[in-house]
Amino acid sequence: MAQPKQWYAPKPEITHDLGGAPVCKKILILDDEEDFVEILREFLTPQNYHIVSVSNGAAGIREILASDFDVILCDMMMPNLPGDMFYLAVQRSRPHLIRRFIFMTGHHGNPRIDDFIRNVGGLMLWKPFQLYQLMEAIQVVERKQSRSS
Repeated sequence: MAQPKQWYAPKPEITHDLGGAPVCKKILILDDEEDFVEILREFLTPQNYHIVSVSNGAAGIREILASDFDVILCDMMMPNLPGDMFYLAVQRSRPHLIRRFIFMTGHHGNPRIDDFIRNVGGLMLWKPFQLYQLMEAIQVVERKQSRSS
């Protein structure tokens, strides 16, 4: 009778810690579409982002007051405080965070949203967007932060 094949994992490559583990950046996602948030979480978590998600602006305010975030992904149309009102609340309470916003909406061509984004000089992703577009927007926000520090 033949012996069953033995499987083994190769020895791990030896590496040396040079004093710096990658820094995990925090992203706050405000969106009431659970499936969409889960897609974003599954995409961003392996790329060394810690995700905190809430389904409305009121819950977002609680998170903003409790912690700092590197990036804020904010849907414009949410219950209990839409994206523009959330932004204005953050502007009053934690003004250093307003440069970290990326707005998202599926309501392309809505004059109220267009005017708001134009007035605040906001960065907008129109749903549905490609994940590479999200990464490009995150990189823009991260560059803004590095220039201001």
